[in-house]
Amino acid sequence: MNIHEYQAKGLLRGYGVPVAEGRAVLRAEEAKTAAGALEGPVWVVKAQIHAGGRGKGTFKEGSAGSGGGVRIAKSVEEAAEQAQAMLGRTLVTHQTGPAGKAVGRIYIEEGAEIDRELYLALLVDRVTSRVSFVCSTEGGVDIEEVAASTPEKILSFSVDPATGIQPFHGRRVAFALGLSGKQVKQCVDLVGKLYKLFMERDAEMVEINPLIVTKGGDLRCLDAKMGFDSNALYRQPDILALRDESEEDPKELAASKFDLNYIALDGEIGCMVNGAGLAMATMDIIKLNGAEPANFLDVGGGATKDKVTEAFKIITSDPNVKGILVNIFGGIMRCDVIAEGVVSAVREVGLQVPLVVRLEGTNVEQGKEIINASGLDVIAADDLGDAAAKIVKAVKG
Repeated sequence: MNIHEYQAKGLLRGYGVPVAEGRAVLRAEEAKTAAGALEGPVWVVKAQIHAGGRGKGTFKEGSAGSGGGVRIAKSVEEAAEQAQAMLGRTLVTHQTGPAGKAVGRIYIEEGAEIDRELYLALLVDRVTSRVSFVCSTEGGVDIEEVAASTPEKILSFSVDPATGIQPFHGRRVAFALGLSGKQVKQCVDLVGKLYKLFMERDAEMVEINPLIVTKGGDLRCLDAKMGFDSNALYRQPDILALRDESEEDPKELAASKFDLNYIALDGEIGCMVNGAGLAMATMDIIKLNGAEPANFLDVGGGATKDKVTEAFKIITSDPNVKGILVNIFGGIMRCDVIAEGVVSAVREVGLQVPLVVRLEGTNVEQGKEIINASGLDVIAADDLGDAAAKIVKAVKG
C-alpha cells in the first residue's frame, strides 16, 4: 500500500526526521488559508498522486495553467491560485501512463534554500532477505536514470538483522554522500530514525528524493515516498487509515475486498488461476503463443463459489479483455467449485468474449460435467499448452 507525500512527511515528523512545514489541501477554498499559515517567502505547491515525476508531468486540461505538478509560488495568493488550478485536473507523468491520475489533493509547503540534492532510500532486498540502504549524490532525478548512466554513483548495502542499525551505517551513508562536519552527525541520526520507522511500520520502501543540504548546511527531507507491506496492515491500523482508494485501480480494489490476488496488466487475455506459480506459468505461455495477459489473478487454494464469481466479474469488467483463460489445477482447490463459480458468474454478467477452461486435479470430472451441462459456449482444453493455444487462436482469429 502506498501513501501520499504529505502523509509520509507526517510519519517522518513523528520520528523526529527534519521536514519542512506544510499543509494539505483537499478543497480549492482551503488553499489560501493553508498557504497563509506558512511563513514563506517562497511556497512550493505539489500535486498529490501516487506516482513519481510530478515536476516534469503535464496536465491534460489546459485550465491547469502552465507548469507540472510541482510549482513555486512567491506569495500566498499565487500559491492559492496554483493549488486551485491543479485540483481536479488529470496529471500525466512517466509513471502514471498516458491515462494520468486525477489530482484530488494538494500539498503546500514552505520553500527551502537548496545547496545540494542527494538520494537516500530503504527497501527490502529480496536477494539477501534484508533491509538495504541505497544512496547517491545524484538526488532530484530518477534513480533508474542514475543506475543506467552512472552506476558508480550509487552505494547500496544491507543491514544485518542480528545487529540492527548501527552508527557506522550512518557514517557510511554520510561519506558516500560527501557530507562533512555536523552533517555527518545529522546523517547518522537520520539513518537511525529512518530504519526505526521502516521496521516499526512494516514498510517495504522509504525513498527520500531529494534529501537536501540547505544553504545553512543542514539536512532536510524535501520529498518522501513510502510503501507498506499489505500483508502486515492488520497490525498497522494507523497506516491503513492513510489509504486513498481513489488512487488504486478499481479492479484491484475490488479484488482486495474479496481476498483475491489481482494485478491489472496491459494485455487482452484475462486469466483466472489458482496458485501464484501456476498463474505466472499461464501468463508466460500466453506470451509464448503470441498474446499478452490482461491480468495476474490467483483465486487461492480456499476459494468459494462466491469468490470465484467475483473474480470472474473483475476480469470481465476490464474493457481490454478480449478472451478469458481459466486454468485450474485442483489440489486444495476443487475443480467443481471453480466450475460452479464460472457458471454462476457467466449467467450473472453474461459472456461477451471467448472462454477457455482447463481443469485438472481434485473433482475434475465433476467440474467438467458442471461446465458441459451448463449449456455455456465454453472451449474445453486438455492441458495448459492446449488451453493457451486455443484462447490465443480464439482472440486473434
